[in-house]
Amino acid sequence: MNITLNQTDSTNAQLKVVLEEADYSPKVDQQVKEFSKKAQIKGFRPGKVPAGLVKKMYGKSILVEQINKILQDEISKYIRENDVKLLGEPLPEPEQEAIDWDNQKTFEFTYAVGLLPDINLPLDKSVEGYSVELDQKTMDEAYENIRRQFGKNAEPETSEQGDFISGELKQVEGEFESKTLIPTNRVVEGQEQFVGVKAGDVIRFDIRKTFGDDNAALAHVTGLSKDVVADLNGEFEFTVEKVTRTEPAELNQELFDKLFGKDEVKTEEEFDAKIRETIEENYKNEAENLLNRKIIDTLVDNLEVELPTEFFKRWLTVTNEGRLTPEQIEENFDQYVRELKWSMIKNKVVAENEDIKVSNDEVVESTKEKMLAQFNMPEIPEELVESMNNYADQYLRQDNGRNYINEYEQLLAEKVLTKLKEQLTVVEQTITAEDFRNLSF
Repeated sequence: MNITLNQTDSTNAQLKVVLEEADYSPKVDQQVKEFSKKAQIKGFRPGKVPAGLVKKMYGKSILVEQINKILQDEISKYIRENDVKLLGEPLPEPEQEAIDWDNQKTFEFTYAVGLLPDINLPLDKSVEGYSVELDQKTMDEAYENIRRQFGKNAEPETSEQGDFISGELKQVEGEFESKTLIPTNRVVEGQEQFVGVKAGDVIRFDIRKTFGDDNAALAHVTGLSKDVVADLNGEFEFTVEKVTRTEPAELNQELFDKLFGKDEVKTEEEFDAKIRETIEENYKNEAENLLNRKIIDTLVDNLEVELPTEFFKRWLTVTNEGRLTPEQIEENFDQYVRELKWSMIKNKVVAENEDIKVSNDEVVESTKEKMLAQFNMPEIPEELVESMNNYADQYLRQDNGRNYINEYEQLLAEKVLTKLKEQLTVVEQTITAEDFRNLSF
C-alpha cells in the first residue's frame, strides 16, 4: 500500500492511495470464509457452503466492501500519524478511471483535500464587558409583572390606564399589518387616546411619538426586532378588539408560596431579597452570554487565515446533499466561514492548554442539571435518581450519540471561553439594568 499527499497550493492537496493485491486479499479471503459459515444456499447445509462458491457469487461485493473499509481506516491513520490538519474529510476526485472489479488487481484512488493552516490567535484585542446594577425602575417593573402574572384577569367593556388592548395594528402608508397587544402603560404620549376605548374603536397615532425612543416597547408592540423598529416611523391605525385588565395579586403568603414554594419566603423583606437575587443572577447570565458572543466575534473578525474556499463549498455541498442547495450554501457562505474560524480557534486553544478537557461524568451531570431545570426541580429526589440516570443515558445515546457530542462540544466551548477571558483584555463597565436592556445585541 502506498499513500502520498501532494500539496498543490497553500490550502489544497491531492491524496493518492494505491492498493496492491497483498493489501486487501487476506481480508477478502477472511470475509469469504466468515460468509460461507453463515450463508444459506439451496443444496448445502448451513456452514458447509464452499468458499469458492461464495467467492464466485458474492466475491465482487465483498471485495468492494473490504476495499472501502481499508481506505477509510488507512486514510484516517495516515492523517492522524502525519498530523495533517484537514477541513472536513477528503473528497474523491470526480474524474477517475473506471474500476474493473472483475479483473483489476491494483487499485488507485485520488482524493481532494482541503488544508487548514496553523493560526495565530489575535489575543492583543480588548473586549467590552458589563456589570449590571439593578435600578429601582427595574425592580418596580418586576414587582408589577409578578403581581400582574399572578393576578386575576377581567375583560371590561372600556379601557383604563394600565389595561392591555388587543387588536389589529396597521401602517397608514406602508405594508406593515399585524395582530398585537398594546400595554397602555408603555404609551408615553397621547395616553388619553387609549383610555375609554372599546371593541370596534379605531385609534390613529404617530408610533414614534406614542412610544418614544423605547425600542423595546416598539419591538413588543410590533413583534419586530429592535434593529428594525429603530427605523420605524409614521402614522398607524389600531382597531380595538378586546380590553384586558389584570387585578394585581396581593403581596401575601399565597403569592410567596406560588413563586418559591411552601414557606420558603415568609416576609416582604425576604420576598424582596429573593426577587433581587433572582433578577441579578439573570442579568449576570445575560451579561456573560453577551461577553462570550463579543469574544467570539472579536477573535473571528480579527483572525487572519487563508482557507481552501472552493474545497469548503464543495465539501458543504457533498455533506449536505438533499438538505442544502449550492445556491443556499453560496448565500450563507460567510456564516459558514465564521463557524469554521471559530472551530479553528477552539481547537487552537485546546491544543495549547492541556488542562482543557471534558470528562464523560461532566457530560452526564450537565445533562441531568438541564433536565432538572426543565422540570423546575432544585435536586433529584432519591426515589427518582435511577430513573433520571436512565433518562439521561437514553437522551445522550439518541441519534447515534449526536446529543452526547452536542453536550460535549458545548462544555468544551465554555471552557475555551473561560480560558480566553484570561488571555484577552476584558474592559468591564458598570451599567444599569435599564441601559443594559436597551443595548443592541
